[in-house]
Amino acid sequence: MTSIKEAAKGYIPKATKNVAELQSVSVDLALFEGKGFDRDGKEYLYQYIEVEGENYRVPDKVLADLKAILEKKPTLKSFSVTKKGTGLNTQYTVIPLD
Repeated sequence: MTSIKEAAKGYIPKATKNVAELQSVSVDLALFEGKGFDRDGKEYLYQYIEVEGENYRVPDKVLADLKAILEKKPTLKSFSVTKKGTGLNTQYTVIPLD
């Protein structure tokens, strides 16, 4: 049995990562819907993928850009995402890889 003290020392808070943290993303990964809470405690919905047991949030902007790329290149198999800025000023760029 573990004490509260030992559990607290080893505690790692659960957090959803961002798709931009991945080197490459397959277009065939399943997309899930999650719920989160903002700083004011207001609930919001977000979409994420799961890679090796970790959840990575996929912003709407990434999905919109990927849609445009897939219209021109329907055989696309993978892509990557770059992220600039923070908060409401965050900008994402989707880069097709193949």
